[in-house]
Amino acid sequence: MNRFLLIISLLLFTGCGGHRSPAWDIAAVRPKHPWGYYSGQVEARWENDGRHMTLLSELHYTDPDGVVWIAPAGSVVDGASIPRVLWSFMGGPFDGKYRNASVLHDVSYDEKTRPWKQCDRMFYNAMRCSGVGATEAKTMYYALYRHGRHWKRPRESAGAIARDEQVVPRALPVSEEEIEETRSWIENANPSLSQIEARADAPTQ
Repeated sequence: MNRFLLIISLLLFTGCGGHRSPAWDIAAVRPKHPWGYYSGQVEARWENDGRHMTLLSELHYTDPDGVVWIAPAGSVVDGASIPRVLWSFMGGPFDGKYRNASVLHDVSYDEKTRPWKQCDRMFYNAMRCSGVGATEAKTMYYALYRHGRHWKRPRESAGAIARDEQVVPRALPVSEEEIEETRSWIENANPSLSQIEARADAPTQ
């Protein structure tokens, strides 16, 4: 009898254990996923400062156009590519469904080897691949497009231009009211990314 109960317990544990990946995480590694797909998972070590995280293995993401994005092992990330004021809206950059996209976005912003617009588009697609809803992902895309810390040209084509001179300072502070208004517009109008970019490029009233 005790042996029977032990077998049942083991079956229940392996079938319903808390260590299984959530459904959205499992779906994100399927090559036919409409928003691209991941190869591997985020494996990282939190540093003693409690803010930075060092990747222990590579994270690969193939976007819908077939472009491969890599966050190499040894990369140090801290979510800084996403304005901190937005963390209250989306949760921490390494929480749940945002984690993989945030890691890739941090690395792409640090490397600056591709245009920033392409990096932000990747972030949107990677969020959708990870199961983030359309309204939330589009709102984050708007906020990054309008308020992100961008650069003039990819680093590999910048020649002798100093790294600090590459960055275009963003003079637009993030307003929670603006973000909420934009989120409501996105929810009701379901705009395309091009329409979101046009709104983000519009001068401040």
